[in-house]
Amino acid sequence: MKKVELLAPAGDFEKLKIAIAYGADAVYAGVSHFSLRCHSGKEFNYENFAEAVKYAHDRGVKVYATVNSFPFENQLPLVEEHILKLKEIGVDAMIISSLGVLMRARELAPEIDIHLSTQANALNSWDYKAYRDLGVTRIIAARESTLKDLQRIKQKVPDVEIETFVHGAMCFAYSGRCLLSAVQFGRNPNKGSCANDCRYPYVLYAENPETGMMFKLEEYPEDGTYIMNAKDLCLIEHIPEILKSGVIDSIKIEGRTKAPYYVGVVTKAYREAIDAFYEGREFDRAHFMNEILTTKNRGLTDAYLVKRPYERHDTQNLETSLTHGEWQVSGIVNEDEETFMCKYKTFPGDTVEILAPKNAKISPVKNEIGEIWQENGKWMLKFNKIETKNGKVLEAVHSGNLNPVKLPAKLPYLTFLRKKVEYSPNGV
Repeated sequence: MKKVELLAPAGDFEKLKIAIAYGADAVYAGVSHFSLRCHSGKEFNYENFAEAVKYAHDRGVKVYATVNSFPFENQLPLVEEHILKLKEIGVDAMIISSLGVLMRARELAPEIDIHLSTQANALNSWDYKAYRDLGVTRIIAARESTLKDLQRIKQKVPDVEIETFVHGAMCFAYSGRCLLSAVQFGRNPNKGSCANDCRYPYVLYAENPETGMMFKLEEYPEDGTYIMNAKDLCLIEHIPEILKSGVIDSIKIEGRTKAPYYVGVVTKAYREAIDAFYEGREFDRAHFMNEILTTKNRGLTDAYLVKRPYERHDTQNLETSLTHGEWQVSGIVNEDEETFMCKYKTFPGDTVEILAPKNAKISPVKNEIGEIWQENGKWMLKFNKIETKNGKVLEAVHSGNLNPVKLPAKLPYLTFLRKKVEYSPNGV
């Protein structure tokens, strides 16, 4: 059985490294030019994007470049330059929405695979056949597609790979075709600058056109006004069902603008879920969900892949635009593996949990800096004292401190230190 690919977001170079360290088979990223996440794309320029692609390739990981916005006529020469740059960099595929951009990419860079963006809204076998005939090698299924539909499509069009989202934010609009932030802020979502207007609270009014009288519609307490706020997609409990279908070639995690911790935790959870299925091990749904719930979210839903839209009445969070996490990132381990950078606040005597990359090896230790031990299957770390790399002993260290802080022993690069807090205003 061909194993499904795990595709993770890489909003910047650090997140790309984290996605790879925590188990991604491939990542998707891009510079700001013509990407539907142009703000995250600003973290990359052509120079460091080329470096990131090489970093991934050196570790056997593929990189798919996002070119999925819809350009205007005066931008076409820039699109051509962009495609040629990506060709030079050596990306493994380009994710494209526009039919014209797709055709031009085939002409300018025929050796690079074309993946059709979910924004193109391919919903049936006719669509899949048409795009296949135009040279598309993979189609990212429309968010409205069901697994049963994809099974039927695969039977009729077996020579096109199917990729589907399994986790992350969901757009309120049909396949992301929204102009709300263009109306309110002049920021065009289909050109990569969505302002997430659907996440804001709104007050509703009713007007009598005959009298001009305006009435404010009062809501019951705690009913909320987040009338367009979709919950986040989470299909980790359905991984066995998805993989047993045999029709999905790649499962995708949304989140190029999410925090590094989100990328690490969610990638690792889905990696473990996939591996458990293929290796015939117990599928520990509770463990996987508990890990997912350590990240900030808007409430979770399994959306439409396993159920029809009209069967769902729980895909929106009307009460709040974001659920705060109960876990806080205390730090992330530096490349020297001997120190970490503080991301919250840490005092002598504090105990944190160690969340390490895939296949990390950790050993127990106890010394003047602190102690590392295993408890109920989790690795824990207690600080006896807070000492910076240059030897200065502190009463505490806070996120604004840019001095690397010593660890009791080496831990793998990009390991997260986390602690449970009563309430995290910034979440994780």
